[in-house]
Amino acid sequence: MVKRGDPMAPLGGAPRLILLFSGKRKSGKDFVTEALRSRLGNDVCAILRLSGPLKEQFAQDHGLDFQKLLDASTYKEAYRKDMIRWGEEKRQADPGFFCRKVVEGVSQSIWLVSDTRRVSDIRWFQEAYGAVAQTVRVVASEQSRQQRGWVFTPGVDDAESECGLDNFGDFDWVIENHGDEQHLEEQLRNLLEFVRSRL
Repeated sequence: MVKRGDPMAPLGGAPRLILLFSGKRKSGKDFVTEALRSRLGNDVCAILRLSGPLKEQFAQDHGLDFQKLLDASTYKEAYRKDMIRWGEEKRQADPGFFCRKVVEGVSQSIWLVSDTRRVSDIRWFQEAYGAVAQTVRVVASEQSRQQRGWVFTPGVDDAESECGLDNFGDFDWVIENHGDEQHLEEQLRNLLEFVRSRL
C-alpha cells in the first residue's frame, strides 16, 4: 500500500469516492461522467482523464499541439498508435506515472476517472486509496458504438488500451449504454444515489 508521505504517494486531496470508469471506444464513458458531474456540480466532483497527462507529455516530447490531441479529431487519430506505444513504454517503466500526475492538486471530494484502461491503473488507485476506489464499466453494443462513429481500427481496438480490462472480472458497477435513454437514466439515478451517500 502506498502511504502518504512516501515519494510514490499521490499528491491530491483525500477523496470520499473515486469511480474508475472503463469501456470500449464510443461506449459513452465521457457522456456518463459528464452527466454525473453536471448533476453533482464542479465544486463536489472532478473528472480526471488519465489520457490528459499522457497527451500533454507526448505533445511536449514530440513537438505536437496538445489541445488538438485532446479532442476527437483526425489530428489525434493520426498520432493515436504512436501515443499508445509511447504510453505503454512509460507505464512499463513506472505503472503509476500517469495516475500520480492526474490526481495532483485535485480538491473535490468525488473523482470520476473517465478513462481507466488497464489493470495497473485500477491497482494503483486501489493501493493508494483503498475501498474509496470503485470500478464502473460502461458497455454498449457494437451497433450502438458504430452509430456513434466507431469503426474498428487494427492496432487500436485490439491493443491493451482497449482490451486490457476485458477479462478484469467483477466491476462494482456496470452501466449499459445501448441507446435506451430511459434505461440509462435509471442506472445513472442509482449510481448518483450511491455517490450522494458518500458525501
